[in-house]
Amino acid sequence: MQYCDTVIRARWCIPVEPHDLVLTDHAVAVNDGRIIDILPATEASERYEAGVVVQRPDHVLIPGLVNAHTHAAMTLLRGFADDMPLERWLSEAIWPIENRFVSAEMVRDGTRLAIAEMLKSGCTCFSDQYFFPEIVAETAIDLHMRAMVGTPVIEFPNAWATGAAECLSKAADLVHDPYADHPLISTCFVPHSTATVSDESFTALRILADQLDTRIQIHLHESPREIASELETNGKRPIERLQELGLVNASLMAVHAVHVTDQEIALFADTGVVVTHCPRSNLKLNDGIAPVVACLDAGVTVALGTDSAASNNVMDMLGEMRTATLLAKVRANDATALPAARALRMATLEGAASLGLADRIGSIETGKWADLTCVDLRHLNSQPVYDPLSQLVYTVQPHQVSDVWIAGKHQVDNGSLTHMDIDDLLARTAEWQQRIGNEESGMPT
Repeated sequence: MQYCDTVIRARWCIPVEPHDLVLTDHAVAVNDGRIIDILPATEASERYEAGVVVQRPDHVLIPGLVNAHTHAAMTLLRGFADDMPLERWLSEAIWPIENRFVSAEMVRDGTRLAIAEMLKSGCTCFSDQYFFPEIVAETAIDLHMRAMVGTPVIEFPNAWATGAAECLSKAADLVHDPYADHPLISTCFVPHSTATVSDESFTALRILADQLDTRIQIHLHESPREIASELETNGKRPIERLQELGLVNASLMAVHAVHVTDQEIALFADTGVVVTHCPRSNLKLNDGIAPVVACLDAGVTVALGTDSAASNNVMDMLGEMRTATLLAKVRANDATALPAARALRMATLEGAASLGLADRIGSIETGKWADLTCVDLRHLNSQPVYDPLSQLVYTVQPHQVSDVWIAGKHQVDNGSLTHMDIDDLLARTAEWQQRIGNEESGMPT
């Protein structure tokens, strides 16, 4: 018999690759953090002597979910400014309160809260866009969470840098040195939007990204007002401006892409631009419904993200999958559009591909990191189970996530976080709520 660290036996296993495959009564063998075998459970008992055997008889085992766009620390602003349109939400609520409170301490505590919430809902990797990215990286490493850490680029002074030039300098140091070969952390550049970055800074960013072979993630064509403002200021649509500056290529991750033309979708397909779809944030801010099916039909890679807890309110990728497929059906006027299997693929393997990680995570395949999520279908809302894949996408709630592994480390065990002090986390969160709430009410902090 061959020794391995862990064998996970589940009623169903959905590896995502090959597409649409559902395996029954299978096991996944893990050793040194990586998947070494996927095989029938009876054969696993004969072939492997495992340090730990995890039995999940009513569960479905899937790749860990990939949150391809969020602002993790903004969990501390959850519910702070609800029921506002995007531009007012940013200018009147979010940016002023960030100017007052964003700090390394705030980012650490908010990111811890976000990671706990994501783990509990089956997410094993997130792509972050926020200030103090080095703190986000340190926090993810400390909690053994996989992350793509975005380094912000923005013209105006902020708590992290004095402007775009210092953003780029700090970003280059972060990308080039400490995380170049880290097993859990990768990096990218995250200019906020075309409205907040000058042509000169975009040009410098493009040169730097080319030199360091690094991705660029940007909010793009999120709202009609964004496009109208660019047309008024520069006489160009945001995508057109980025194309002229040499940024529309395979390193670009276009977040939102709600208001794009057929020609712009074709441009994305031709150049390898990936789209990150954030359906619930777009709905809440009344930004619109992205043409996801048109993007997929054109051959564009489309990932899923929650956006921030300030604009979505929850960091639940299971709910994001469900919302994405329902909206796609309405937008396409076709009940067959974006079926459950494709939604799961967007939340796993296409999310990994959008971050340049598809060779490491996103599917249950031998040689990949054991980033895995197990979901209990023996709940009233998921019974009876005719099709476990459909039940996963259309019925499952976060409380049904029983187990999560990241690089083989058991992060959620039978519904409980294994390496986080929840009482301390809640106490720190309550302190921030009091500080920020007092600021809003005018009371001294």
